[in-house]
Amino acid sequence: MSEKRDYYEVLGVSRNADEAQIKKAYRKLAKKYHPDTNAGDADAEQKFKEVTEAYTVLSDKEKRKMYDQFGHAAFDQTAGAGAGTGGPGGGFWRTYGGPQGGYQEYHFEGGNMDDIFGDIFGDIFHHGTGGTGRTSYGGTSGGSSRGRSQSGAYGSQGGFGGFGGFSGFNNSDFRQKGSDVRAEVMVGFDEAAFGCDKVIRLQDPSNPNGGVQSLQVHIPAGIDTGKSIRLKGKGMPGVNGGEAGDLLLKVTVAGKPGYERKGMDVYTTVRVPFTTAVLGGEAVVRTLYGNVICKIREGTQSGSKIRLRGKGIVSMKDPSVHGDQYVTVEIDVPQNLSPEAKQKLREFEAVYAGKVRSA
Repeated sequence: MSEKRDYYEVLGVSRNADEAQIKKAYRKLAKKYHPDTNAGDADAEQKFKEVTEAYTVLSDKEKRKMYDQFGHAAFDQTAGAGAGTGGPGGGFWRTYGGPQGGYQEYHFEGGNMDDIFGDIFGDIFHHGTGGTGRTSYGGTSGGSSRGRSQSGAYGSQGGFGGFGGFSGFNNSDFRQKGSDVRAEVMVGFDEAAFGCDKVIRLQDPSNPNGGVQSLQVHIPAGIDTGKSIRLKGKGMPGVNGGEAGDLLLKVTVAGKPGYERKGMDVYTTVRVPFTTAVLGGEAVVRTLYGNVICKIREGTQSGSKIRLRGKGIVSMKDPSVHGDQYVTVEIDVPQNLSPEAKQKLREFEAVYAGKVRSA
């Protein structure tokens, strides 16, 4: 059998810790390792027993005094000696011989373990019903038990109650937040760009018959595909009065003809006449915020890009910040030219070719 750890070390407190510090440390650890929240975890169950054993000793002034003087030997039942009665709560004192001349240990009978947990947990873990309004921890169902069994574990069967933990703690008394629910929602390109409020219909997670619920959802301006919107309290209902979980809506932004979005930037194209590309001029460009007039420089090539600052998507974090719009120029090649127009183009081609050869 492995050597017992120091009780102060088990609770994570110093040897001069006061009663409040010891109680606070135990409360935190007992909640962490409680069997109801660690079902099937043997390691957590053992730690739960360990911290409870440590608290049982250190929360009692007489027991703590003996432990500080003799350590674990103060409660080693194999040390042997006599026993006496007359302790509080129906318990008894046992006298042991020891290397320092002997010591006494008080053994609990009846409901003293109940007092410990009623005082510690209060409304966190509700007590069971009965004449005293308290729950019996450990032991058999037939009556009182000693706070510690012969095997060194609290309660019968080497553990706490029938669970391997305290029988007074059960799932029906434990409040727990409901699970989060995940769903997907499609929003339009402009809805995501400018934000909106829209009503969506989803299956109601709290309805076992598969009912449908309508929810009004605020779509924040600037949201992009893959982002999620959290609706608090719209998930699975809580357990035993616990708060409901949340609904997490994963957003997919629909496309828009003529527009491509990359983060906060928007990409579009504009077609300009051949003559405008050659001679220069202006072109009307569509943006999310309306049409703008762009200057086309003389000799603009197909594939050239025009940057329109601030005409992209707004930032979700800072409404004063916008992305840009990048416009790709496509030259519109003329078709069905008249004979005269074709002749002019041939003359232009000859002149242009001569300039290129002489260059």
